[in-house]
Amino acid sequence: MTEEWRAGEVIKLDRGYPLVRFDDGTTLRCEHATALVKGEDRRAVIGDRVEVSVPDSHDKGVIESIAPRTREFVRKDPTERALPQVLAANFERVIVAQPLSEVNLRRLERELVLAFETGAQVTVVLTKADLAEDEEATARLVERVQALAGPDTAVLVVSEQDPSSVEAVRALLEPGTTTVLIGRSGVGKSSLINMLVGSAMLEVGSVRETDGKGRHTTVSREIVTVPGAGRIVDMPGVRGLGLWDADNGIEAAFPDIAALAEQCRFRDCQHEKEPGCAVRAAVEAGELSPERLASYLALKQEMAAVKERREQARRMSKESVPPSKRGRKGAAARKRHR
Repeated sequence: MTEEWRAGEVIKLDRGYPLVRFDDGTTLRCEHATALVKGEDRRAVIGDRVEVSVPDSHDKGVIESIAPRTREFVRKDPTERALPQVLAANFERVIVAQPLSEVNLRRLERELVLAFETGAQVTVVLTKADLAEDEEATARLVERVQALAGPDTAVLVVSEQDPSSVEAVRALLEPGTTTVLIGRSGVGKSSLINMLVGSAMLEVGSVRETDGKGRHTTVSREIVTVPGAGRIVDMPGVRGLGLWDADNGIEAAFPDIAALAEQCRFRDCQHEKEPGCAVRAAVEAGELSPERLASYLALKQEMAAVKERREQARRMSKESVPPSKRGRKGAAARKRHR
């Protein structure tokens, strides 16, 4: 049996089988090499550069290796207690989409934390502006979202009836860059991509006339090229947004609280009942809303709980290995990472 080795990029994930586009433009559905999955327990995600073997007697390519990633979008695996799940890799920007008519500020906070944690540029796009009550209500909502996102994060409003609003989003997608688009089901992500592309590339569920809500149809992750601009990853609606390594993301999503915390008397202040807490003082002075502080503390507590579960899982994993095999296992791991 002969086989060919080729390099490419994962451009679509559909039911567990990555679609890889090779450098010559051809594509091939692939599966993962057994050694890759069971050895390092790694799987390729959308945006990954991979090396593929193409056996002449096999109908799929085999992903043999995954190149180091420049950036990852990570959440806690919703099916596991202490494992991360990477949803996308190697991108420059994250767009967080929320429908203007029903913005969920608590969810937006969590989405911003995960987006900021990637280290990419972050933008909030409010979709379905044609369903807004009036311009005054829209302005008030944009102000609230802007306050939540911070002064350095752009907040854009998009309407299918306003081509200039679509062009403002298109301008974010610089040629040669990749953008990840996140948001729950029904926020209009596929519709937004179709507007950016200028044609109905992605299927969109039918929309009810009463409230403008459509059925969610995206079931795979896919990189879409926007003519004259960059690329955008159409992500399925993500329900679970559990935090993984998100300490930096929390601080970036709550820059006002992070700045106040620098003024606390104690460096390890928990912003509860400690004397000299600048954060609590700001709440009492009406400079910081108690709801925002409550959200910040809840996310910090969640992050602490995740770390504790990870530590417990690490200890249990170590204890499950017989003492006679620990030395050999450690030596094998060191050899693998050389």
